[in-house]
Parts: sequence; C-alpha cells; structure tokens
Amino acid sequence: MMLGNLDIKRIEERLGVEFPDELIKIMSACRQENVSVKIEDGKWHCFDIPFTIVCGGMEIAKTIHKHLLPLSNDMVTQVRIDIEAAP
Repeated sequence: MMLGNLDIKRIEERLGVEFPDELIKIMSACRQENVSVKIEDGKWHCFDIPFTIVCGGMEIAKTIHKHLLPLSNDMVTQVRIDIEAAP
C-alpha cells in the first residue's frame, strides 16, 4: 500500500534541497493528482509512504532523475523513482 500525495514543495522539504527552476517547471506541468487510475505516460505522482516518485514512463523518470542527481549529495533522505509498468 502506498500513501500520500506530495507536491513539489513538500518533496523539496523532505529532501532538504531546492529544485532548479527548470525541474519545477517540468514537474508542475506533468503532475498527476489522481492515482486511483494508472499513472499516465509522461506524468508523475509522489507518495509519502514509501517516499517514492512514481512515473508514467521512462522519459519522465529519466528527466526527473537527471535533475535530481546533481542535488543528491545535499539530500537529507532518499527518494525512489519508480516507473509504473504498462499493462
């Protein structure tokens, strides 16, 4: 079971870092609020428990990862990036 619906600000707070403007712009445009349905291709959702960004496809996962990687040494906790498998 996964719980939570974290927005970008809450993710930053949990990680203890500030996201670059480009990542905020990208993530703001493709966040999926409703997770009672499959995560759409190119969208993401962040769960609080476990702390996981679930992505609808490899491209959005790669994009988020690319922007988070340079911040990783400053993060105060870990976050997973998962890809929801296609049916």
